[in-house]
Amino acid sequence: MNRTLVTGVDSSTQSCKVVIADAETVWWEALHHAFEAAGGLDDVAALGVAGQQHGMVCLSGDGEVVRPALLWNDTRSAGAAEELVRELGGPSAWAGAVGSVPLASFTVAKLRWLARHEPDAAARTASVCLPHDYLTWRLTGALTTDRGDASGTGYWSPADGKYRTDLLELAIGHLPALPRVLAPAEAAGRLPSGALVSAGTGDNMGAALGLGARPGDVVVSLGTSGTVFTVSERPSADAAGEVAGFADATGRFLPLVCTLNAARVLDAAARMLGVDLDELSRLALSAPRGAGGLALVPYLEGERTPNRPDATGSLHGLRPGNTTPAHLARAAVEGMLCGLADGLDALLAQGAHAERILLIGGAARSEAVRRVAPSVFGRPVLVPPAGEYVAEGAAVQAAWALSEAAEPPHWTRQGLRTYEAEAAPEVRERYARAREHVLDR
Repeated sequence: MNRTLVTGVDSSTQSCKVVIADAETVWWEALHHAFEAAGGLDDVAALGVAGQQHGMVCLSGDGEVVRPALLWNDTRSAGAAEELVRELGGPSAWAGAVGSVPLASFTVAKLRWLARHEPDAAARTASVCLPHDYLTWRLTGALTTDRGDASGTGYWSPADGKYRTDLLELAIGHLPALPRVLAPAEAAGRLPSGALVSAGTGDNMGAALGLGARPGDVVVSLGTSGTVFTVSERPSADAAGEVAGFADATGRFLPLVCTLNAARVLDAAARMLGVDLDELSRLALSAPRGAGGLALVPYLEGERTPNRPDATGSLHGLRPGNTTPAHLARAAVEGMLCGLADGLDALLAQGAHAERILLIGGAARSEAVRRVAPSVFGRPVLVPPAGEYVAEGAAVQAAWALSEAAEPPHWTRQGLRTYEAEAAPEVRERYARAREHVLDR
């Protein structure tokens, strides 16, 4: 039987994943060298690349990389973000201009850091792009991007659909060339084999596509970082800076809250206890709800939401009865989820609707996370089967570009499991009190 295959690439912080999917029914292999393992791309009709947001890739006039890319989780640019916010007139001015208030993660802040700390590299920068843009450029020779990734730069307005080159110049002091922003189903070009390359997008936008997320769905993604986002018909602009007003990959919008600390919190707790993640989950489920009063504020890498780039993690409420491995494991799970629940509250405050909460990402494989999440979020949680949703979303986009249809193909998601639990407001309240006492480095 003849099949039309499409490919999606997820270039994330710690790995590169490739999904090869049937344009009609979806199936995948997630292998490090998936192109080679699949026998190359000769029989692939289209592919798309979804990559980590915000990363700054600077290119010289002859297309060489000027310096190693600064990734989203590099907090050295926190001071630069604060400078830029002041210079434009405060958070409200930025929210009105580009839908988001710059933080250390945003490309615009990294460009200011570059201008301040590596002026020679800044002067040699002839063009600026993001990780997915760079990979698409290497594949096609065309420097392009999409609405979703452009909306995380800090110099493109989702509401207006235009670059704010004045903000780019404010950051770096001159006007480097920028990728052309493609329409959602527009192609960036073709491979030498003839395969079409779609616009690509950011990782969270790719995940929304891969899940088939619709307005009313709130996605909680627990990877290295944690994100809470929803699909919206209207752009958002949160002057408080908690909700980033991104665009999605379909022509809609993707208001999003990001925390720096998610799965790494469980990894750190497992190391402290000398156990693997499965045992950490078992221990957490053996402890009482609320961890006997123990609260973990998990700002291990500083934090993005709330904006505390120099904060440290801390344990609160230690008593003789809760100094056990089980209590610490439970506190780690609850602390990680409480940070994301704060993000959910921020989305709801901006007018989002949470008809369904979908829990995805590596840490969502933990049974403890699945069972504790409903009590922390105060509502049922749906867990899809484990999958590479970012890369799968890139494959959806590739199929869309190939079909030239008005709307992206919708692949029905099967196998959702529902988790329910009694709400535990006391856990959130104890966490909120502890959060106010975190220390900076």
